Parts: sequence; C-alpha cells; structure tokens
Amino acid sequence: MELTLITRLRAINKGVALAVGFGLLLCAAFVLTDIVMRQIGTSLGGTEEIAGYAMALATSWGMSYTLLELGHVRIDLLRSRANSFGRALFDVFAMIVMTGVIITIAIKAWPVVERSLINGSTANTPLETPLIWVQMPWFAGWVWFAIMSTLTTLAALSLLLKRRHAETESFVGAFAEQDTLQ
Repeated sequence: MELTLITRLRAINKGVALAVGFGLLLCAAFVLTDIVMRQIGTSLGGTEEIAGYAMALATSWGMSYTLLELGHVRIDLLRSRANSFGRALFDVFAMIVMTGVIITIAIKAWPVVERSLINGSTANTPLETPLIWVQMPWFAGWVWFAIMSTLTTLAALSLLLKRRHAETESFVGAFAEQDTLQ
C-alpha cells in the first residue's frame, strides 16, 4: 500500500514538474523576446517581475517533485555508517523534521495571501499585477508540498513500523546511495 501511494505521488509530481517546466520555458521565451526587442529600441516591460513570479511558483511546486526524486540536500555522514534499520530511522526522522518545517511554511504563507486578498493588493510596479494572481498558486504549491511531505512521511513511518526498512530507502533515502543499492 505504501509503495503504491508513493508511485502515484511520483506520477502526479511528474505531471506537475512538466507543467512547471513548460511554464519556465514560456517565461524564458518571454524574456528572450524582450531582450531582442530592446535591441531594436522597444520593450515588452515587466520581464523581471514576471520572471520573479515564475521562479517563486517553480520553487513552491517543484519542491514536491524534488522530494520523491531524492533531490533535496542531505548531510548523511552518520546515516551512511548505519545498518538498514538505522538508516530508516534517520530517514524517517529527517522526513518528520522536514514535514514540520514545510507545514509551518504553508501555515505562515496563508496570512500573506489573505492580506493581499482582503486589501486587493497589487504589485508596486508598472504592471500593477494583482498579487493574489501569483500568491494563490504560490501558496497552493506550498500546501501541496506539505500534503506530499506528510503522506511520504506516513508511508515511511508505516514501513519502518512493519520492519520493512530497506523499502523506505527508495523514496526517503539518500540519492548517493541509490546506485549502490541496485
């Protein structure tokens, strides 16, 4: 059951990653178009602002994909010296701490979004972008990461309690060790 959940989450996150990547490609094309237009004396304007929004969205949504692809930075000096059970304990502990941090970020992000929604806030730029247009999907990305991280932690914890230690490494282990495990 746990591994099926992780497989489904990976599939969802792969779709999210493709959508985010496509969005970044569109942003890059927009910036490139603006650079070319500047060479002929005109500009689209707002490329810096839009690129910043794209990066914020890519970060909040991309973190979930990175989690299940074992792309987050880990310092695993002690973990690498432990047996299978010890590594699983370190992995679950790391996931519990990270999940707590991500849930805190998602909770703390809501007042920012709420304030923009209530005040009808716009960016202090020539585009005067309504901030809710950017902040709502940014917030949704953090909420998705919190949900993803929680589900992943629960799956790892379940496998740990069932003494299926080695199976946790495929989705919460350290990337550097994956080559040696296969």
